[in-house]
Formats: sequence, C-alpha cells, structure tokens
Amino acid sequence: QVQLVESGGGLVQPGGSLRLSCSASGFTFSNSRMSWYRQALGKGRDLVATIYSEDTHPPYYDDPVRGRFTISRDNAKNIMYLQMNNLSPEDTAVYYCYAASVRSWGQGTQVTVSS
Repeated sequence: QVQLVESGGGLVQPGGSLRLSCSASGFTFSNSRMSWYRQALGKGRDLVATIYSEDTHPPYYDDPVRGRFTISRDNAKNIMYLQMNNLSPEDTAVYYCYAASVRSWGQGTQVTVSS
C-alpha cells in the first residue's frame, strides 16, 4: 500500500525557516519523480518544486520560491525534504507531497507564516 506522510509544518514568523519531510512507503521511491505542491485557502493546488530520480536532472522550482526553497531526497531512507528559508505570509498554505510513479498524494501539512 502506497503511503506518503508529510511532517514538519507549523507556525513561523516572517523571515523564518521550516523543513518539511515526506516519508514514503509501498513503492520504489528511488525510481519516482517527487514533488511538493501547496494549496492556500480558497486557491488551487500549485506546484512548488520537483526532484527527479536521476541525479543528472536538476530540480525544478516555481518562480515564487526559487532561491528560498531547496528540495532534496534521501533514497536510502525513502524521504523527501523541502527546506524553506526566508518565509513570507504568502507562503502560508497546506503543503503536499506527490509521487509521480504511483500518482499518489500525502495528506498535507499546514505551514502558517505570521507575526
């Protein structure tokens, strides 16, 4: 059974940092393109960043997060990460991980940026 479990969300002040984790099981994690999406209240779900199964393919970042967020993966632990720095209120959303090879979503983790 495929499972994706996000963690690491919470409340942070503007300018702060958080690291999200996505723990995967039930499929061959190392072979899957993995992504982070986010959905703000009342808006659609947007792609944030993607990391590929091949090291030769550089990660993708959406423009609003490029230079502030870093996506990474640990294939030995079946975990994907999203390091988020210099957070702003506009980053407030539920963050979801997505596994392309099995077309599966996690349940999401809330990130709130507020003073």
